[in-house]
Amino acid sequence: MLDSPFLCAPDSATLGLAWLPLPRSWTSFRGASRRCGGRFDIERKRARVDLIERESVQPGFWDDQKRAQHLSREKSQLELAIASYERVKQRLEDAVALHELAEEANDEQARAESEVATREVEQAVERLELSRMLSGPQDHLNAIVEINAGAGGTESQDWALMLYRMYTRYAERKGWEVEPGDFQPGEEAGLKNASFIARGDHTYGWLKPELGVHRLVRISPFDANARRHTSFASVFVYPEVDEDIELVINPADVRTDTFRSSGAGGQKVNKTDSAIRLTHLPTGIVVSMQNERSQHKNRDMAWKVLRSRLYELELRKQQAERDKVEASKADISFGSQIRNYVLAPYRMVKDVRSGVESGNPDAVLDGDLDQFIQPYLLGVRRKDRPGSSPEEE
Repeated sequence: MLDSPFLCAPDSATLGLAWLPLPRSWTSFRGASRRCGGRFDIERKRARVDLIERESVQPGFWDDQKRAQHLSREKSQLELAIASYERVKQRLEDAVALHELAEEANDEQARAESEVATREVEQAVERLELSRMLSGPQDHLNAIVEINAGAGGTESQDWALMLYRMYTRYAERKGWEVEPGDFQPGEEAGLKNASFIARGDHTYGWLKPELGVHRLVRISPFDANARRHTSFASVFVYPEVDEDIELVINPADVRTDTFRSSGAGGQKVNKTDSAIRLTHLPTGIVVSMQNERSQHKNRDMAWKVLRSRLYELELRKQQAERDKVEASKADISFGSQIRNYVLAPYRMVKDVRSGVESGNPDAVLDGDLDQFIQPYLLGVRRKDRPGSSPEEE
């Protein structure tokens, strides 16, 4: 047998196989093993596909085209999930067979091949787990990302700009489209707050773990005495409301104000009131847009963001998650951060929630974020933190 601990692998309840001894990785933790195997809900997915197929042949199925299209998309997604699971199951069976042959023949070359096959199965199981963790009702939607500088003036505003670049670079790595939203520059450098929409495959599902406060420690480039400074900025992520989601907003509940966009001055100064501010009076939500010279474009973007924020608010009410989400939107100050970025006196990025670390902060700030996002999505949590068990979330 391979001399290594058990990794989370599909269990006998779904594959009809004994536990596989797979090499330990960052997914090897107590909570993961309980989530795998039968927790992929393959039989439930098959039953759902059968139900949709039976319903689709009934007379009048296409009378309600919107519902029929929704069910057809659901069926396609379920079939893709089942096919992916079956491929991993076959590779798992092949790895077991190869391992048994290597042990029976006492063949070192076959053992080496078995270990390679085992590592490939491990990676395939991780991808399945990620697919399962990105199966939430809003995970497939596009994401609206908002970044706000914390207290600290120029230092925090420069840090907010660094985060803005980090997330747009991450989106580029993923092959997503980035549509800039509002952008309010800082007084001397950086930005006060900014937003953008990321469009692509499961962008909200990938970016939602980034919601929270981010802390930077570095030697300040704005301090003549070259002292070490700590800066904070907050990141909020909302799902973009798509056309399939019906959300009714009473125009009388929204106050619209126009004003002149701020800018660099000179030839770039805006001489018209092209900036838009929408205030939703019942909730107090305020959305400002001034990135475009066209008032119509700013208005369209502002309404899009407002609809998404109201939708996200309604989701939190319906799912009884307001307290948990609001707790994550803590004050932008020490002790509330989800991740620390330390550039001096040593160099390291550490996720406070999962404990995952990187000794290459330059790569992280250039958009290499999957090393933090994937473990979080898979449920990796520090055991010394409250709520560290994935089952508690």
